[in-house]
Amino acid sequence: MTIARSVSLFVVAALFEIGGAWMVWQAVREQQGWLWAGLGVLALGLYGFVATLQPEAHFGRILAAYGGVFVAGSLTWGVVLDGYRPDHYDVIGASVCLVGVAVIMYAPRRR
Repeated sequence: MTIARSVSLFVVAALFEIGGAWMVWQAVREQQGWLWAGLGVLALGLYGFVATLQPEAHFGRILAAYGGVFVAGSLTWGVVLDGYRPDHYDVIGASVCLVGVAVIMYAPRRR
C-alpha cells in the first residue's frame, strides 16, 4: 500500500469521525434532532472500520498517528462548517501534529 493510499484512508477516517461527532454535537447542542444523532453514531462506527484498512498491523501506532490527523482535521472542519478562524498557535500545533503523523507512520524502520 502506498503512502498516498494510507493518507487517503486517514482523510476518509477523519471525515467519518469528525463528521459523526459534529452531527452528534449538532443534535445535542443545536437541537437538530435524533436523526442527526443517529447518523452521527453511524458515521462514528464507520470510522472504526476505515481505520482497520491501514496497512500497519499495530493498533496503537494507527490510533496514535490518527490523533494528529484528528487535530488538524477538526480545525479544518471548524473553518469550513462553523466559521472558526484558527490563530497562528492553532496552525502551528496542527502542523506539529501532522509532522508527528508522518514520523509515526512513514519513517523508515528496520523490519
